[in-house]
Amino acid sequence: MSPLPPAQRGMYFEEFEVGQRVKSAARTVTETDIVLFSGLSGDFNQIHIDAEFSKNTPFGARVAHGLLGLSIASGLVVQTGFMEGTILAFREVNEWKFIKPIYIGDTIHVETEVKETKALPRIGAGSIVIALDVINHKADSVMKGTWTALIAGRPK
Repeated sequence: MSPLPPAQRGMYFEEFEVGQRVKSAARTVTETDIVLFSGLSGDFNQIHIDAEFSKNTPFGARVAHGLLGLSIASGLVVQTGFMEGTILAFREVNEWKFIKPIYIGDTIHVETEVKETKALPRIGAGSIVIALDVINHKADSVMKGTWTALIAGRPK
């Protein structure tokens, strides 16, 4: 796959086209991320926080919460800037699949593609559906799905 171009910052709805692709920066998932997410969410499942317990699971080690991976993916997409100042609402997670575990020390990035656009002229905005593929440093998809976002239209 050829490198994706950098995202244009703050795109209005009219600038989105089906097939547009953007690749995020990468981020390494740390033990601190998992501990903080456990505290924030209240999810202290042993698979996330108990190294000895996790050795005897099919994963063989502690893994990040699936929702932590989803949250990091959201942040990476926001950091690309293409919705900066123009996103009005994150409307829906249309579908989401957790494919492989994210381990402490894994580095992940997100590749997005616009799948659908729908103008909403009554509110001066539009809806976009984007497909996301969260990929680790080994080039494995660890989670993927589609989201819908409401994006502001270009000011008159």
